Amino acid sequence: MSITPPLCEMLSDELLQERYVARLVLLRELCEKEVERTREMPEFHNTALMYRVKLAEAEHLYEKVYQRDLLGAFRRLQDKGYLELITCAATHGFLPLFSHPSCVRAQLRMAVKNFEKHFHRPPQGVWLPECGYVEGLEDELASVNLRYFFLDSHGIFYSTPRPRSGVFAPLACRNGVAVFGRDIESSRQVWSSEGGYPGDPTYREFYRDIGYDADEEAIKPYLHEDGVRRNLGIKYHRITGRGVPLQDKALYNSDEARNRAIEHAGNFMYNRQAQIRYLASHLDHPPIIVAPYDAELFGHWWYEGPVFLDSLFRKIAYDQDEIELTTPTEELSRHPRLQVVQPSPSSWGDKGYYETWLNGSNDWIYRHLHKAEGQMVEIARAHRGVKENQGADSLRVRALNQAARELMLAQSSDWAFIMTTGTMVKYAEQRVFNHINRFGEIYEMLASGKVIQERLEDLENRDNIFPEMDFTVYCD
Repeated sequence: MSITPPLCEMLSDELLQERYVARLVLLRELCEKEVERTREMPEFHNTALMYRVKLAEAEHLYEKVYQRDLLGAFRRLQDKGYLELITCAATHGFLPLFSHPSCVRAQLRMAVKNFEKHFHRPPQGVWLPECGYVEGLEDELASVNLRYFFLDSHGIFYSTPRPRSGVFAPLACRNGVAVFGRDIESSRQVWSSEGGYPGDPTYREFYRDIGYDADEEAIKPYLHEDGVRRNLGIKYHRITGRGVPLQDKALYNSDEARNRAIEHAGNFMYNRQAQIRYLASHLDHPPIIVAPYDAELFGHWWYEGPVFLDSLFRKIAYDQDEIELTTPTEELSRHPRLQVVQPSPSSWGDKGYYETWLNGSNDWIYRHLHKAEGQMVEIARAHRGVKENQGADSLRVRALNQAARELMLAQSSDWAFIMTTGTMVKYAEQRVFNHINRFGEIYEMLASGKVIQERLEDLENRDNIFPEMDFTVYCD
């Protein structure tokens, strides 16, 4: 499981923890009202009761069991050998479009540094942001001791030479860094909302929510202070069928949906068994099936996804003996000799390459990002010696570290992605403007030799990610 550095910082942030608890309290209050409101409406009441139970469980787990320390819970699973955790680039920057190798290296160095802070060991692997790969990126991974990464299937299929086992065996880049390829069949079956499980008519409809359906006065205390209607997470309808208008959606039955998720888990296992038998008859080694998904699929877009996963793991453990669950590190230790290839540039975005993050809607951001990247490398190298004399130059060190934060935040692939999809475009544009302008302001301070402490403190309070930031990650 990849837990990105920004997510680590958010989960460990006391302010966000307080806000999450406050939100849980509000939602539980709303849910109690829904239980009362639907008491004479059995077709709604059972679903309201389900939400009450789930919210109570969430609050108990978060407050009592994990004591707000979700990262500690993941760390314990890692330390017991149940889960392999990996990292991502520091702020999910789309690495193939960076202009300077030092900036790629800086993103990876900060990612490793942040992972070690939270999980008390170095990561073995990395999920490249958006699965974005360009030739030579494996050298940067090796420079921070990352042993493996993942590519979408075409990044493997178009490798040179052609992989003998396709995506069904790990490969090695020329420098020894391993690469795993995504299996198309198992990915589509779970990920696709049209041909996959999440589109089943029994499952909960994501877009029908009491944030829009309920009386405005009744839900006003639970909306943002701007009063705009938004999803509140309490949904009473199911998908029903393709093309069915939202207003015509049938009511949701959580028991039926749970049973369907269990059925789908059994179907997925059955299909993987058949796939493995077929592959084993054509390969000279046990096939590896890599089936990666965005974590937000399970529980967010596909509400019953966690039930599917729970049932799948139990079925694999108890109901069959053909499939073995494993991790990349375990697989590499079993089979250290790998075919050496040069992977193909690729991503898992639309059309498989870089177009999602570089097109007419967002190409303007790169001249600003690339200029800032060059300037960051310039000032980091020029002030390399300052770090050794932090007592006298602590303000400059802080300014350099804040400049690095602003650049990394501006580099997030999310901004270009949002501009492409057309959702929250003004927000994405403003984030790029803000971080680039703040970077430029700090750059001018450093160039003039006059760092304004009050302004620097303001920026540090606004953008406080990575307290462990060290600007020298840009020096080499």
